[in-house]
Amino acid sequence: MVGGGWAGLAAAVRAVETDADVVLYEAAAQLGGRARGVRIDGLELDNGQHILLGAYTRTLALMRTLGVASDTVLARLPLTLRYPDGRGLGLPPGGPAWLGCARALAGARGWTLTERARLAAAALGWARARFRCDARLTVQALCAGLPAAVRELLIEPLCVAALNTPARQASAAVLLRVLHDALLGGAGSSDLLLPRRPLAELLPLPAARWLAARGATLRLSARVRRIEPQAGRWRVDGEAYDAVVLACAPSQAAPLAAASAPDWAATAGAFAYEPIVTVYLRSPGARLAEPMVALHAGPLAPAQFAFDHGAIGASPGIFAFVVSGARGWVERGLGATAAAVCAQALAAFGPAAWPGGLECVRVLADKRATFRCTPGLVRPAAGIAAGLVAAGDYVAGPYPATLEGAVRSGEAAVRLLAA
Repeated sequence: MVGGGWAGLAAAVRAVETDADVVLYEAAAQLGGRARGVRIDGLELDNGQHILLGAYTRTLALMRTLGVASDTVLARLPLTLRYPDGRGLGLPPGGPAWLGCARALAGARGWTLTERARLAAAALGWARARFRCDARLTVQALCAGLPAAVRELLIEPLCVAALNTPARQASAAVLLRVLHDALLGGAGSSDLLLPRRPLAELLPLPAARWLAARGATLRLSARVRRIEPQAGRWRVDGEAYDAVVLACAPSQAAPLAAASAPDWAATAGAFAYEPIVTVYLRSPGARLAEPMVALHAGPLAPAQFAFDHGAIGASPGIFAFVVSGARGWVERGLGATAAAVCAQALAAFGPAAWPGGLECVRVLADKRATFRCTPGLVRPAAGIAAGLVAAGDYVAGPYPATLEGAVRSGEAAVRLLAA
């Protein structure tokens, strides 16, 4: 395995279950890839705010394999998309998500009857089409007939949260697939799963312990420089293996595969990316109305969502403000982004919401957080060459760049090698 992110760890665990001898290379000093823990001013936080959904069945199954109790490390909450002024909607707990959506829509605050009826009609149309559409459509085009309030308060924040791509550029087909699995995946599939513990404790550290206990070799701070075929096997920096899973980022996988599969490497190296910025603020004694609150983003307001870590049983007084599709704000600079987020927090919630004042703890930017999920995007196949396969959230599949997509691709890579 080349890469110790969530895809590589999923592949390593499932390969060990087939009695394979596994060696995992990771260039960094810790496992987890783009979803890992960091220590900031004595706090165990993450390299960016992440969320999971109840529909992430393979991720939850992998955690169970590793002995991780998801109900302990994750706060399970009904999906709620409300703004500080109370507008928005929230699904009731329990029951099928599609039925909860009907109830949520009926009780949506701040929308007229006409706006709710138009959204209901559109949703029924998507369901009749089995949540499929022309692959060339953008989310903006798909939803062009919806009222402006519905697009601004629901569709656009939902799109940027799920795909990290603005609605005017995002693939409608991929968003509909996400909605399909969340709404039709059974009871609890649409639930929000917010980490109570650092991401390292959800998967990377338990996986490391599980793998080491079963004889796998983990090589940290070990960047792979060269992969080449030899006599029906593969050599990784000179060491021979029967098969290799490339589970590193596409920008790293492409040059490693270029000599053996130039066409695959060209596809993997052609992605455009969208950044995500997470601004961690501290305000002792403060508490938001919901664990996750939607925000109005605009030219002076970067963040689309705020998360109250104290409300989910994590770090009281710590708040994560997330800026998805953050290319413009990264260009302005992280200092300017942090200042704008602080001003946005004060304006959105009011100064009284922050009795202890507001302190910026840290600004973290992942400039290649996800690939830009645009209509008709060509993603590389899992199979590269005989005995050489790829795993990662960028590999061809129905999902955008998510933790679930990464885990599924890692498991699929092992199945492909076995076949």
